[in-house]
Amino acid sequence: MPLLYVTDLAYPARGRRYCDEDIFLTSRLRESFEIALCHPADARALMPGFDAVVVRNSGPVLHYQETYDAFRAAALAAGTPVYNPLTGRADMAGKQYLLDLTAAGYPVIPTVDDPARLAELPQVPLYAVKPKRGADSIGLEFTARPCGPAGSVLIQPRVDFAYEVSFYFVDDAFQYALYAPDPARRWELRPYEPTAADLAFARAFVEWNTLDHGIQRVDACRAPSGELLLVELEDLNPYLSLDVVPPAVQDAFVAALTRSLRAFLG
Repeated sequence: MPLLYVTDLAYPARGRRYCDEDIFLTSRLRESFEIALCHPADARALMPGFDAVVVRNSGPVLHYQETYDAFRAAALAAGTPVYNPLTGRADMAGKQYLLDLTAAGYPVIPTVDDPARLAELPQVPLYAVKPKRGADSIGLEFTARPCGPAGSVLIQPRVDFAYEVSFYFVDDAFQYALYAPDPARRWELRPYEPTAADLAFARAFVEWNTLDHGIQRVDACRAPSGELLLVELEDLNPYLSLDVVPPAVQDAFVAALTRSLRAFLG
């Protein structure tokens, strides 16, 4: 079954090398699938020649929104399988999920999308404000007086967290966790041994997203109170930091991804 693997090998991601990760992954997946790589701008045109599309490190959709929307519409119209499936409720669908999870009482950094609703958030010296359709910290600023048109910005209290930690899943199966001990160095990651409570926290968001198949990364921060709070639920093209984990963990991840793809593609 030929797969079209979508990646932007030249995207200049801070602290990450998309090309290395996708070269590694495709070299391993070729043991089980026929694979061709393409840039996200070419995915719609090339898609008819393949049985399925795998979207990986394709960069922030914000940079090519119209192109991505056209690809997505064409894939849905043709019934072409896309992995991750296009039914994701988190970053794949925008940042509305942060508002929905806040309203539902999930352990997430409290979020509103209107400066007029600032009183609903904890009172803090600084707030994080970023575009609602942003990604990869694009447009992020910290201010004591959040502003912006209602519905176009996300506003959160700035949290002086101890560290960030990410949990990586294939389908509903936990694979590994990594954390950044220094909050100022987000992508200097180390292996993290999660507790049962940590895994229950992360799994709650994977279950909320209701994706039967796919790769998800649950990003969280350790708040001053000691609890974990969701920062982001990445279900579109999460970077996996596979270069940080031991070879045995890499092998297990590739095996899990291969099984997931085979099940998804039937």
